[in-house]
Amino acid sequence: MKVKKYIAPSMNEAMNKVRLDLGDEAVILNSKLVYSGGFLGLFKKKNIEVIAAVDPNTATTPIEAKGRLEKVERRPKKADQAIQPTPEKTSIMEKEMEELKNMILKLSSQSMPEINQYPEDIRIILSQLYTQEIEGEIVSKLGDSLLHNWRETKDAVTRERIIEWTKVKLMEEISSVEFGGISYTKKFINVIGPTGVGKTTTLAKIAANAVLNNKKKIAFITTDTYRIAAIEQLKTYGNLLNVPVEVVYKLADFKQAVEKFKDYDLIFIDTAGRNYQDEKYVKELREVIDFDSEMETFLVLTMTAKQRDLENMINQFKTIPIDKFIFTKLDETSSYGMMINLIKKYEIGGAYLTMGQDVPDDIVEADPIRIIDYVIEGNRP
Repeated sequence: MKVKKYIAPSMNEAMNKVRLDLGDEAVILNSKLVYSGGFLGLFKKKNIEVIAAVDPNTATTPIEAKGRLEKVERRPKKADQAIQPTPEKTSIMEKEMEELKNMILKLSSQSMPEINQYPEDIRIILSQLYTQEIEGEIVSKLGDSLLHNWRETKDAVTRERIIEWTKVKLMEEISSVEFGGISYTKKFINVIGPTGVGKTTTLAKIAANAVLNNKKKIAFITTDTYRIAAIEQLKTYGNLLNVPVEVVYKLADFKQAVEKFKDYDLIFIDTAGRNYQDEKYVKELREVIDFDSEMETFLVLTMTAKQRDLENMINQFKTIPIDKFIFTKLDETSSYGMMINLIKKYEIGGAYLTMGQDVPDDIVEADPIRIIDYVIEGNRP
């Protein structure tokens, strides 16, 4: 099998490179955002990296498809003959492949909505949405809407037109909730979520924007007393931004810190990363932070987790008012449909999307168009 890597400014350009080089039989093994250049973590150029493969024994290259490549027979060398599989091994491999194929078809039939009744261009976009792990109910509803538009349109329907319809319909699914970053109307900015999702780094990015771009006087409060490294990390960000950091252990400490920073514009609160599948940790969180204060609370969700696990965690926070979601680690996945699923199911909008470790870069405010572009085109901000 021939495997190659391609880098381009957009997914469309990367796919064009794959088709020109490997032909239409090429299979995409992986795709992700990559960064190059920059200075001190700033001004980095973002590209799409695609890993593609093709079987040279079965693939038809673009040149072959046009009849411009002559067939050449090659006599197998001894080394080639030595590695030829025996008929018995070939039979076993074929059986295993058939079993795998049947398993995939069975699983697909259970979860993927029936799309064979739609025109080809509609099937393509519906398959893309399914690959992006959009809920089957949403895909089915969208398919019926696209088919209606397709039948009602007298002119020839292009794939680009179908994509436009798809974006509009997905917009209707999630546009009823509020999107965007901190409102600057509330003094306390609270970021919560399990360990490993990037809360501290995300908080620093938001705070840096408030200081550098909006000239706000801010302070940090951290309740993460379980990890010394987390406290030191926040203090490092505090030193860089020239803002104070206060460590609190209980509600009385929190109220004292609030009083200390009463003359500040904004107070950013970093919470401990714990296993919030356990309800007792959510209870502990309420014992340290006064959620009745003038506060915006953001729940950080990593795009590398399973949707079922994230739903369990969201349900654990039902006693805490969640204003918006923050979706992190978009650069570590190629599947983005979960954002639409969670926003629609819980009727909670998105605040920010993050895709790297650089502070204050690698973060953008969330909005429906940006999220839908990720799902449809794999777009980076």
